[in-house]
Amino acid sequence: MGKKYEESLKLIEKSKLYDTKEALDLVIKTSKAKFDETIEVHLKLGVDSRHADQQVRGAVVLPHGTGKVARVLVFAKGDKAEEAEKAGADFVGAEELIPKIQNDNWFEFDVVVATPDMMGVVGRLGKVLGPKGLMPNPKAGTVTMDVAKAISDIKSGKIEYRLDKTNIIHCPVGKASFGVDKLYENVTTLFNAVAKAKPAAAKGQYVRSATLTSTMGPGVKVNPARVTE
Repeated sequence: MGKKYEESLKLIEKSKLYDTKEALDLVIKTSKAKFDETIEVHLKLGVDSRHADQQVRGAVVLPHGTGKVARVLVFAKGDKAEEAEKAGADFVGAEELIPKIQNDNWFEFDVVVATPDMMGVVGRLGKVLGPKGLMPNPKAGTVTMDVAKAISDIKSGKIEYRLDKTNIIHCPVGKASFGVDKLYENVTTLFNAVAKAKPAAAKGQYVRSATLTSTMGPGVKVNPARVTE
């Protein structure tokens, strides 16, 4: 661990659960890299992602975006392909993209959108898109006939949240340069979305822990009660 990291650790009480704004203030103060660090939320949930009725997945548009403009790939044909191009998709195509992704290891995109009729084609890429979290999904609004709205939402700061194998959600919520107020609006928007997505089958404490971090800085624990208020 570097000297800056050690200095940052001294500002944080390990055992304390901070209010969201207080935690954000600390995360920004401990963001000491020479680049504009990304601020991330990590939520440990009291569910078991191995069970279909305890999955937590969805998407939400952050009011101030993430600080990064996502590159969008759209699988569509005909009028919908034209609509995607006009809406600002970075890449639009169909079957011809399969070998490019499978064989050439082409991943110059951050989000994949597909019209429902193209999911048979996209399904053939499941083994490569799935592990990278890039598979289109109706719950995330990335399988849709309204490709223009999907592209607009993504370019405006829409993020997808989903559980990993350890039942943790990891999401970027902006840049350190945003400041506390803008980050607070983004974080609470995500918190509200995750709270509303609580599965009926979830028992006991839903949010077990909530941590805010910057790219290179230490984690700051947020009171889990603040997530579900």
